[in-house]
Amino acid sequence: MNSKPGIIKTAAVTPKTRLADTKRNALEIISSIKRADAAGAGIVLFPELCLTGYSCGDLFHQEQLYRGQLEALRSVVRESAHLKAGVILGCYIRAGNHFYNCAVFVHKGRVLGATPKMFPPGGKEFYEARWFASGADAADSVSAVSIFGDEIPFGSLIFRDEENGFSFGIEICEDLWVPVSPGAMLAMGGAHIIFNPSASDEIVGKPDYRRGLVLHGSAKNICGYVYACAGVYESTADIVFSGHNLIAENGALLAESPLFARESAVVFGEIDYERIKFERSQTQSLSGCAARYGGGREHRLINVPPLRVLTYQDRPSRSYTKTPFIPPEPGAADQRCREIFGIQTAGLAGRLEYTASRKAVVGVSGGLDSALALLVCAEASRLLGRDPSGITAVTMPGFGTTDATCRNALTLMKLIGAEIREIPIREAVLRHFKDIGHDPDARDVTYENAQARERTQILMDIANSENGLVVGAADLSEAALGWSTYNGDHMSMYGVNIGVPKTLVRSMVRWIAEHREEAGFKGEGALLRSTLQSIADTPISPELLPPDENGEIAQKTEEAVGPYVLHDFFLYYTARFGATPKKLLFIAKNAFDGEYDEETLIRWLRVFYSRFFSQQFKRNCMPDGPKVGSVSLSPRGDWRMPSDAYADCWLEDLDIPE
Repeated sequence: MNSKPGIIKTAAVTPKTRLADTKRNALEIISSIKRADAAGAGIVLFPELCLTGYSCGDLFHQEQLYRGQLEALRSVVRESAHLKAGVILGCYIRAGNHFYNCAVFVHKGRVLGATPKMFPPGGKEFYEARWFASGADAADSVSAVSIFGDEIPFGSLIFRDEENGFSFGIEICEDLWVPVSPGAMLAMGGAHIIFNPSASDEIVGKPDYRRGLVLHGSAKNICGYVYACAGVYESTADIVFSGHNLIAENGALLAESPLFARESAVVFGEIDYERIKFERSQTQSLSGCAARYGGGREHRLINVPPLRVLTYQDRPSRSYTKTPFIPPEPGAADQRCREIFGIQTAGLAGRLEYTASRKAVVGVSGGLDSALALLVCAEASRLLGRDPSGITAVTMPGFGTTDATCRNALTLMKLIGAEIREIPIREAVLRHFKDIGHDPDARDVTYENAQARERTQILMDIANSENGLVVGAADLSEAALGWSTYNGDHMSMYGVNIGVPKTLVRSMVRWIAEHREEAGFKGEGALLRSTLQSIADTPISPELLPPDENGEIAQKTEEAVGPYVLHDFFLYYTARFGATPKKLLFIAKNAFDGEYDEETLIRWLRVFYSRFFSQQFKRNCMPDGPKVGSVSLSPRGDWRMPSDAYADCWLEDLDIPE
């Protein structure tokens, strides 16, 4: 069984530097490496020319400084033999007639490769070309350099850890700024993480620009990106350096240092390289670009000893939100709801218009999903310039309907201004039981599904009789678990919620309650807000079994299939990032620490996989509906899966947690 989740802890360090004092700098770097190593780092990155300091100027041409930094490098290499972490640091190296501004990778007492800066800057405050030659110009003439008597690979290198299954490369400072960056070429060549030792000076607005470059580079190249910058102890004659360190993954910022630290500063970030590999497998962009533009530069693969990566026994420091579909920041969450509501309403308006449907027909139960569907219908009607009375809202009380949900349904329909129809289904279902010879006292799947199909038949027939379109309320979580009646609530003519998971449906309803005017509902006031809050607080239930002796909901969905907060978490990391069961358990234990124990997580994770596989037949024929986020289960787009696939391989991965 795989004992590693595919995550490596990286560190970006800005050491306290003394210009031209190579012995002192080596001691500071070694001390920082040991601290990062003790914290579990697998690779530790230092800034550009950190053994000497970046701003030594013409001292770079002094042989005494060059020899001093080589001895400093020897000290770092010697100490690395006793540590688990690999180290990337900046130094300069003589090759032929030139010096090259380089970064070397050191691991287990050896220098394993040297990458030169391809595009040294020569304008404004930078004039590196005065001291260092271009690594790009040396690509065809220099393939190795001599360091401590060993021939060390030199050039555009991709370091490959075959045992752990990931690769990384290095670009240096300005290389990130050029139109076609070496990092992009390395990513196209297969590097999953790019490390950048840098010396970027600080001027007004540059931190935002620098951060944007790192995030954009990691996003477009689908990679991890680690950036370490020179700090305040560089020369302050004309410019100041801030020690701005950044760690990103595929467009997301994992860690960032404060600026202008006066002591050696380090930030850590755990990069999920298995996630990066999965993301790349979903797109042809990198391989397509490599085929079109990448043939002019060859990268050499350098196999390296296994690096330290996280195992399932480790506790990740990276945090995982319990509700990945909902941004943790209130402002971002509001914006997310606003955008989703806009997508839903635009989709429905377009479908109503295209089909020339005179009415939107929607079943309203008083639950979350149907409430959101009705609200979408109302806003779509407004977009089309139609009166809300063109919405036929139907509530169909059955054996399990409670007074509270029925009251909420009727109140919401009235507030929206829809045409209200209340059609009890008890007698029709009892007649149906008699026709098929089913005992109504047998509270089995037939008892439940007959009610759902009766409701769907009513909605379909009303739509046919009035040139209407049945608007479905089923959500993404129900589709994932198959928690719907085939050809019952599973079916509609357009499913407005099908891209929205249950946890987000509740957030959407609460958001509309708090932002009624933004959502297009003016004048309904406090009653709309209190009704929506009541709906959001109601236990999730299909209400197909009779209420308890107190008239309360007896059939609670989450008691049967498990908490939706867990299933949405499982769905997100399975469909979005391809997490294996063992890895999914690993990150769920982190996210739900103190809320659900491992036994409970495994129990519901087994339910998730079993239902996700066995219920694909429902998804393969589900109706159209708008995709609103990065996870969709549409059989016509994002998720194509046979209905008869087995879940055994996934379930077996949970048998013996390591």
